[in-house]
Amino acid sequence: MAKRGTRRRAADDRELSCPCGSGRSYPQCCGPLHRGEAEAPTAEALMRSRFSAFAVGDTGYLLHSWHERTRPSRLDLDPGRRWLRLEIVDTERGGLLDSTGAVEFRAYHRTGGHTGMQSERSRFVRSDGRWVYLDAEQE
Repeated sequence: MAKRGTRRRAADDRELSCPCGSGRSYPQCCGPLHRGEAEAPTAEALMRSRFSAFAVGDTGYLLHSWHERTRPSRLDLDPGRRWLRLEIVDTERGGLLDSTGAVEFRAYHRTGGHTGMQSERSRFVRSDGRWVYLDAEQE
């Protein structure tokens, strides 16, 4: 499968630790998902790969991993925002045999010298046998 997006950073993938916080290297963690060589086996794995896609600027992967019903026609990332760390707070379902799941997370970022945090409970569904991001739960 062809690569779906481009990364903003030019650093050597072999030396990068994965932005998702797994402790593994990017080429052995989210890299294969971003390159279209594998699919996320769980909703949490998809959430982690989407965070990594935001961190490396891979809009193609973000759009590809978004449910067709809720996917925007385009996605413009803020080039001044640097995603720092992902914290998984809770998961509900989203396993190998599930068809739906939810992942609550906190994503930390830096923009213009200021740090911030985005908190969300994301919903995921299986579509054509693969996990995709549906939307954020409304409070």
